[in-house]
Amino acid sequence: MSFPTWIDQQVADAEQRGVFNDLPGKGKPLNLKPTGGDYGDAWVRDYARREGVQPDEFLPTPLRLRREIERLTEVVGEFRSEAEIREVAGDINRRIVEWRRIPVGPPVHVRLVNADDLVARWRAAQSARQATARPPAPGPAVGRPTAGRPGTPASPEGVTRRPRWWRRRRQAS
Repeated sequence: MSFPTWIDQQVADAEQRGVFNDLPGKGKPLNLKPTGGDYGDAWVRDYARREGVQPDEFLPTPLRLRREIERLTEVVGEFRSEAEIREVAGDINRRIVEWRRIPVGPPVHVRLVNADDLVARWRAAQSARQATARPPAPGPAVGRPTAGRPGTPASPEGVTRRPRWWRRRRQAS
C-alpha cells in the first residue's frame, strides 16, 4: 500500500468512527480565499491581528522612522512642555543616526528632526489653544494681583504674590 493510499484509508476509518462529526464549523464553507492578496499575505495579516501586532512593525526601519516623524508633527500640540518635545526629538534623532551608521535594506534617506521647528509648532498650538479658551471671569482691576496684602481683595487665581523688591526695601527701613 502506498503512502497516499494509507492516509486516505486512515481518514476514511476516522469518518466511519465519527471522529469528524462534532468539529466546529461543520457544514459551513471554508474561508480559504484571501481578500486582496495571496495566501501568505493573508496568513501574516491574520496572525498579526490575532497577536495584536501593529502594522507599523512590519515596515523597514527608515519608513517606520518617517512615519513616526509624521505622527510627531501632527500631535506636537498635545505635549506638556518644550523639554518633553526636545527629549522626544532627541530620541528619534538618535535612532535615525543609529540607522544611518549601518543601514539595512534599501538606501532611504531620513532627515533628522529639527527640535526648534517642533517647539515653534508647539508654541503656535499653545497660543491658538489659549486664544480659543474662555475669557477670564471679571475680577479686580487689570494689572498685578493684590492678594496677600491687608485690606485688598484676593486675586481670581487665589495666588499670593510677594511684594516687589522696592516695597520690601521700603518696609525694612
